[in-house]
This record gives sequence, C-alpha cells and structure tokens, in this order.
Amino acid sequence: MPAPLLPDALWSRIEPLLPRPKRRRFRYPGRKPLTPRQALTGILFVLRTGLRWNDLPRELGCGSGSRCRRYLAAWHTARVWGRLHALLLAELDDAGKIDWSRAAVDGSHVRALGGGGRTGRSPVDRGRKGSKHHAVVDAHGVPLAATTTAANVPDVKALPEVVDAVPAVRGKRGRRKRRPKRLYGDRAYDSDPHRRRMRQRGIDPHFARQRTAHGSGLGKHRWMVERFFAWLHRYRRLRVRTDRGERMHDAFLQLAVCLICLGFL
Repeated sequence: MPAPLLPDALWSRIEPLLPRPKRRRFRYPGRKPLTPRQALTGILFVLRTGLRWNDLPRELGCGSGSRCRRYLAAWHTARVWGRLHALLLAELDDAGKIDWSRAAVDGSHVRALGGGGRTGRSPVDRGRKGSKHHAVVDAHGVPLAATTTAANVPDVKALPEVVDAVPAVRGKRGRRKRRPKRLYGDRAYDSDPHRRRMRQRGIDPHFARQRTAHGSGLGKHRWMVERFFAWLHRYRRLRVRTDRGERMHDAFLQLAVCLICLGFL
C-alpha cells in the first residue's frame, strides 16, 4: 500500500497548532467548509506533485484548489509552520538527533516561471527569472532554517538572515539552543566582515577562501546541505517556482522543511 499523503504522525503534531475555525452562522450558513485535515491533504498533494491549484483532483475529497490555497495562506499567516518546525526540532533535540557542534550553509537556485516577489535574473540560468533557497543544516542534515531570496542575491548577503532564522529550541534540560558551534560554507561565503558577524553570534565560521587550491577538506562537512537540497527538490512545487506571491512560496518551503524534519524522527 502506498504511504498516505497525510500520516497520523504529522497530523497529530499539526492539529493542536491550527487556529480555531470561525463559528458558522445559524441562518444561511453557506457552503459547508472543508475539514482542516482535508485541506492539508490537498496542500500536500500540490506540494508533492507541483500541479496547479485548479488541477487538484476532486477524487481526493479535498475540495477545490482555491479553498486549499486559502487554508494554506491563513495557516502561514498564523505562523503554524514556524511553530511546527520549532516543535519538531525540540523533539529531535530531546532524542539526541541534532548535532549542535557543527552545521553547514548553502544556497540553491530555482527557476521562477512567472516572476513575482523575491525573484531576479539568475546568474546560473542565462539571466532568466529565478529565486534562491538558502538553508542551514546540522551535521546529520536536519534543516535548522531555510529562507528565500532573489536569484541574483549573493549567498554571503543572505547569510545573516538564514542564520538568524534558526528558532530557539527548548530541550528537556539546560538553556535554549539556537546557534551551532561551527558553521561550514563554500567560497561563496568568503567575507571577513561576515566572519566577524558570525563570531558575534557565537559561531566559529569555517568558510573556504577564494583563489586558493581546491581540496581544503571542507566538503566532508558540507555534503549534508547538498543532500538536503536534493530532498527539498523532490517536492515538485519547490523545484520550479510557479507562485508569484512570495508568502505562498515561503509557506510551501516551510512546510517541506517540516516534512524533512519529521523524517528524522
């Protein structure tokens, strides 16, 4: 049997975080709303397959794509995905599955077919419109944070934002954890001012130097972030960007990050 689109392990963590639905009017209540579980099933189907909202099959029992889209936007505004990510990181930390001793950072380009917010001329795609995903992952590949910028934003410029996006993780004992001890990056992060900014955050930066011979050995610490992007782009909605609105694209990105975190539990 194929795995369900919405497993019980995911639903049991998301359901308490969802905002309470509006109370229906007694007179003229209108069309019966979707249940949150139905809406989330439709959202996950769109995320995995990359199809358009209006092409969502009615046979799934998830209603129309436009209704699922409204649920996704409302939940993103309510910060459901950010709280879910922090919850999953706390569970992983309690289970000893997050290695705070070192992390890796990198960026990955995606084409933006319709343009939109946070898009720009991609330097690796003949100047076509695109976006760039930036991510910080721990030594095992657990995604600690992910952000989106225009494709023409250098990786080093996006470094402070993605590092600051790592949520504070409350474990069973001790202080909240938020910063890895060491951070590894390729030559795109070679910047002494940004090294100082990382040290100010209590992070020891290990960034490759430009115009130096290859074979520095940093690749053995950075391969897990490249593997994370391979996992991320299995979700076809993120492999090629079709959402013009940056908020909708960020919602899909944060949801995919949560799904990858769940896979480590």
